[in-house]
Amino acid sequence: QVQLVESGGGLVQPGGFLRLSCAASGSIFSINTMGWYRQAPGKERDLVATITSGGSTNYADSLKGRFTISRDNAKNSLYLQMNSLKPEDTDVYYCNAEVVTFTRGQYYRMAYWGKGTLVTVSS
Repeated sequence: QVQLVESGGGLVQPGGFLRLSCAASGSIFSINTMGWYRQAPGKERDLVATITSGGSTNYADSLKGRFTISRDNAKNSLYLQMNSLKPEDTDVYYCNAEVVTFTRGQYYRMAYWGKGTLVTVSS
C-alpha cells in the first residue's frame, strides 16, 4: 500500500509565502510524475504543477513565476514553494503521484492522491 501525506498548509496573509511538502511511503519501487493540484469546494480539481522523475516541470499558466515545484527522489518527496500568495490561491492542495510497485513478481503502476492540505490566504 502506498500513502501520500501533505503538510505545510495554513493561514497566510496576502503577499506571503508557504512551502508545501508531500511524503510518499509504502511499497514503492519507483515514482514517475508527481504533481500538485488544488480544489475549492464545489469546483473541479485543477492542475497546479507537475514534475517528472527527471525534473521536467509543467505549470498552470496562471501560476508561472509565483509557484515552484520540486522533488527529492531519494526521499520520495514533493514540494511546492508558493510566493506572493493571493486570496484566490485559497484552496485545498492535493499531492498526486504515479507510483510503480513490485508485488509477487509483477510491476503495477497506479496514481495515488493525498488527503490534501488547506491553504488559506487572508488578512
